[in-house]
Amino acid sequence: MTDPRYIRNFCIIAHIDHGKSTLADRLLEITGTIDARERRDQVLDDMDLERERGITIKASAVAMTYKTRDRLDPKGGTAEYVLHLIDTPGHVDFSYEVQKALQACEGAILLVDAAQGVEAQTVANANLAMGARLTILPALNKVDLAQARPEEVIEEIEHTLLLERAEVMRVSGKTGAGAAELLEAVIDRVPPPKGDPAAPLRALLFDAKFDTYRGVVVYVRVVDGRLAKRAKIRMLGTGTVYEVEEVGKFRPRPYATSDLAAGEVGYVIANIKGLQEVRIGDTVGLADGPAVAALPGYEEPKPMVFCGLYPTSPGDYEHLRRALEQLRLNDASFTFEPETSAALGFGFRCGFLGLLHMDIIQERLERESNIDLVQTAPTVTYEIERMNGERERIHRPSDLPEAHYYKAFLEPVMRVSLLIPADAIGPMMGLCTERRGRYVKTEYLSPTRVMLVYDLPLAEILYDFYDRLKSVTRGYGTMDYELRDFEEADLVKLRILVAGEEVDALSTIVHREHAEYRGRKILQRLRTEIPRHLFEVALQAAIGGKIIARESIRPMAKNVLAKCYGGDVTRKRKLLEKQKEGKRRMKQVGGVEIPQKAFLAVLGGE
Repeated sequence: MTDPRYIRNFCIIAHIDHGKSTLADRLLEITGTIDARERRDQVLDDMDLERERGITIKASAVAMTYKTRDRLDPKGGTAEYVLHLIDTPGHVDFSYEVQKALQACEGAILLVDAAQGVEAQTVANANLAMGARLTILPALNKVDLAQARPEEVIEEIEHTLLLERAEVMRVSGKTGAGAAELLEAVIDRVPPPKGDPAAPLRALLFDAKFDTYRGVVVYVRVVDGRLAKRAKIRMLGTGTVYEVEEVGKFRPRPYATSDLAAGEVGYVIANIKGLQEVRIGDTVGLADGPAVAALPGYEEPKPMVFCGLYPTSPGDYEHLRRALEQLRLNDASFTFEPETSAALGFGFRCGFLGLLHMDIIQERLERESNIDLVQTAPTVTYEIERMNGERERIHRPSDLPEAHYYKAFLEPVMRVSLLIPADAIGPMMGLCTERRGRYVKTEYLSPTRVMLVYDLPLAEILYDFYDRLKSVTRGYGTMDYELRDFEEADLVKLRILVAGEEVDALSTIVHREHAEYRGRKILQRLRTEIPRHLFEVALQAAIGGKIIARESIRPMAKNVLAKCYGGDVTRKRKLLEKQKEGKRRMKQVGGVEIPQKAFLAVLGGE
């Protein structure tokens, strides 16, 4: 059992692509955790998608042992420390993974790119770490780059994050320069865990993943006591009891041990099979031990972006359900519920933290479960305030009652931090104003870099806002956002009618200002996708009973005069009138068939 004085738990946090996983590789090599045969780039990114996209999606925990240069243990030998490192994602959509990692640590290495400087997610992650009362070790990465500007970036760190200039360390994740000194600083400055090894068991369940052969593997941080093999444990939140089959650590492969002591981070396998049995943030105690108080867990993640996922083949519905259940276990921030669509049949309405999160989930489903999917255009969650004052969530337009049943319609508003070059302030403010943004403040990080803060409706940043940001700032702008509140707005349900019949699957919720533009775009798509009939088909967009846009699909015309040679003009007129009457009668009794590709063109936002 390791003395808690020789344990350090820390994580690496940073903006996306600032070199967290590369620095983690160097730390694993310095501590001898991986040998030459196992060396590869981004060792801890073991998902194919992570390696292909060059991003971290899931936080990864690894245990390292490190003998210090000049510290002695009580027996006079070289002190050996056990360092538990958690590598975290950098993208805003995966900030929930960062929050989980922070709960299991006492310290955090805040990594900043020496060329890019402080970015939006750097500030957000630093605030999360400060909120969790962690010891922060600021470090400049990529100092070996020709375009590195260390002095300017250190000034940004000091000004923006209020961290001491003298505390900033300089490292290179690529060459390994300064990495050993960083490990020494972790031992010096990060406090050891405060748990009591003699107290009853209390462990924080901070993550879980599903193994096809062994069931659910849960990641725990032992706070008090000892967690050993064959012990009977109880999940305090769900009340379920299990017998521990195996405990161990990741080095970085799973490595079984006899126990996990106070302050240590590792994994537990206890024949847990069901999704409902595991709750991230739960406290693990002994089933037959004294009652213990639950540890502070996590705030449940709130999905902000929703879309429908439907199998292209109706027979794959149950297969899709099982795949979603398995994914839900590996990702607690992802939600789903069954739904049906007149256009697409049976499927699921899924909730995500953002657009990248949605993209990753869809790609994992198609790859890991080999399912062909139809994905509808993303939407956000709204709220209505009923006449009695109660609030109700609206996930899809069909859930919206008639206007006289509610007194307020509310939309999610995000506090958006935009880090941009100073010369892009004008165009950026113009873009935010165009998207119904409300100015909050401007903060100068340096003479050339500015942080703009706006309150923007989530619906306005959902589609192409990030692309426009990159365009306006020539690729140098970054953004971070968090939910501020739900605010009242002039929102309406945009109804789509085909030949006078409402098509519920195509209805959307939009701001009244944009309703005509959005309605016209939908109708133009439908006009190109719905085949021509023998009669004219009217396509209409409406708010309530008021038509705000219209397109028409011209009827197919047969030349009834083709065999009419010469003769009186009245004969031709009779034939034309007969044709017109036939079309009128056909319009009254004929139905308009909307092909599935027309629904996909609109719902998929193509």
